This record gives sequence, C-alpha cells and structure tokens, in this order.
Amino acid sequence: MSGENVVYPFSAIVGQDDMKDALMANIVLPSIGGVLIRGEKGTAKSTSVRALADLLPEREVIKGCIFRCSPSDTRNLCESCREILAGNGHPETVPARMRVVELPLCATEDRVAGTLDIEHAITKGTRKFEPGVLASANGNILYVDEVNLLDDHIVDLLLDAAAMGVNFVEREGISYSHPARFLLVGTMNPEEGDLRPQLLDRFGLVVDVEGERDTAKRSEIVKRRLAFEPDPPAFLKQYEAEQQKIRSRILAARQLVRTMEPDDHLIDTAVKVSLSLGVDGHRSDLTLVKTSLALAALDGRSTVGKEHILKAAGLALPHRMRRRPFEESRVDIGTIHSLIEECYS
Repeated sequence: MSGENVVYPFSAIVGQDDMKDALMANIVLPSIGGVLIRGEKGTAKSTSVRALADLLPEREVIKGCIFRCSPSDTRNLCESCREILAGNGHPETVPARMRVVELPLCATEDRVAGTLDIEHAITKGTRKFEPGVLASANGNILYVDEVNLLDDHIVDLLLDAAAMGVNFVEREGISYSHPARFLLVGTMNPEEGDLRPQLLDRFGLVVDVEGERDTAKRSEIVKRRLAFEPDPPAFLKQYEAEQQKIRSRILAARQLVRTMEPDDHLIDTAVKVSLSLGVDGHRSDLTLVKTSLALAALDGRSTVGKEHILKAAGLALPHRMRRRPFEESRVDIGTIHSLIEECYS
C-alpha cells in the first residue's frame, strides 16, 4: 500500500503542545474562532492540520445535500433542506466524517464563495448556484496554507463567513445564501510577510511555533519520520491506540462543554487581564473565556482552573495587544501569569 494518501498521525507529532491544544480546543468549541499557526518552515504546521482529519467525529447529514446540512442543526440549513424538513420532518440521512478542505492559494473570489448563473435566472426564472470552497467547508475544517499570501479581500471573505456562519453571494441584484459553519485554520511563515492587525484579531487563537531545540526530541522527530515513510500503514497501526484515546478525549470534551457555564470569577479575570495588557475590543474577553472552558473540558474538568486560563491567555491575547510599528507580536508569559495569579489570590 502506498503512503501517498496516508496522513501522519496526530499522536505521533513530537512537542508543539500549544499548537495541538489550540487545534483541539477549536474542535471542542468551534465558536472560539479558528487558529492561525505562525512559524518557520519544517515545524509540523501543515502536518498537524492535515492530521486532524483522523480525529474529527462523524455526524449525520441529509442525503444529497451539497452543503452536508445536519437535520439536528435546524438553525443552519440551506433552503432545500429547510423545505425538506418542513415537508416531512424526517429526511433520509447518511453518516459523514468531518474532513479538512484545503483552499488553493490562487483561488479567486468566485472559486471561494461560488457563483450565480445569471443566464439561467433570466431564461428559467429560478436561481442556479454553483458552489465554491465555502460550500464544501460547511461542517468541516477549512485549511488555508500561507494565508498571509492571499489577497486581503479573500481573507476578509473567509473571516466574515467564519464569523457569521453564512456565505452570501450576490450578482446583478440576485442573491443567494447558504450555511458556512467551519473551523478556519491558517498557517504562515512570518518571513514571507504578516497579516494586517485587523485580520489577525479575527482569528480566535494564534500560535507561534519553532523547531525543537531539545536534542532528544529533535532526534525522535527524525526517527519517527524515517519509520513512517517506508511503511505508513504499519506506522499508523503502531499509534492507533493513542489516536483512539485522543478521539475519545475530544468527544467527551464536546459533550462536557455543553453543560459548562463560565462563572463570574472567570469572566472578571478575562476582562481584567485583557484590560491590563491593553487589548482593544471585547473579542479577546470572549475568546479567552471560551478557550478556557474548552481546555478544561479536554482535561475532563467541569470547572476552569487557573492553569486553563493561563494557557488560554497565551493563545488568545498576544496577537491582539497594541504595539508600535515593527514591534514583535510577543508577550512575556510571566506578565500574564502574574496578572492571573493576582486575580486568583
């Protein structure tokens, strides 16, 4: 069996704990708002994102729907599925695994959002929609490699759809909309240029990754990759038990987080830390609270601990801090730690 289409297992990735935590937290609670992973080449950015596919849960979708609408999510249905549910209430469903949908770097606006066939509308009197990448991304992960090299208006389009959960297409006075609820994950090498601060702020979490400096871990990375390449199926079998543990952990956390409510102490801490660090707007407060809840759920905890909000703050705040031109988007984690310690003392 060739390893051409076999993805390296998530559980075999050495180190990069912040990146893995940020990705899993977004699977548990997608409203966190996605992840941007920044780092030099060769730091497992793309490998980690593609490896998520094997961890994503199955869901029931309405058979034949190009948007793979779920009948249990009645607030986010396309027009056709809404009519089907209104008609018989029990549409035929099929199981579908969530997957990673990749956006080509050269994608045009029509390729991303889809297009309306104006000639068909004029001659037939009905709308005909040609779906784009956002249609395929509904209910899945939308992965954009080298997101910083995309045109700004394409990035704006992606972020708007991710925030609203809906894709709007309008042409010649004819409009069409469909559900576009997806987890947006972008990767980039800062050496090739950065994103505008306004776009950075729209990503829920940002992770800065570097190559391993520890000799033992670096050697282990090489050993595992050399073991994977000649016989991927055998390598995957070796890590299947660990993969299943992570799947079970994510599924349990998704169930648990639905029962969790942030207490006043968590909300007050998030607000005080954001204000102390000079973070503008309220998106940071919401993201910090949601990420703390997701991380606690991944630990099997129904309440958020100090360690959860500390980790969440390191992922949700640094890229949102006010800075002078050319100043790096880094923050001393010790400063965050001190602020949270004060709130919990």
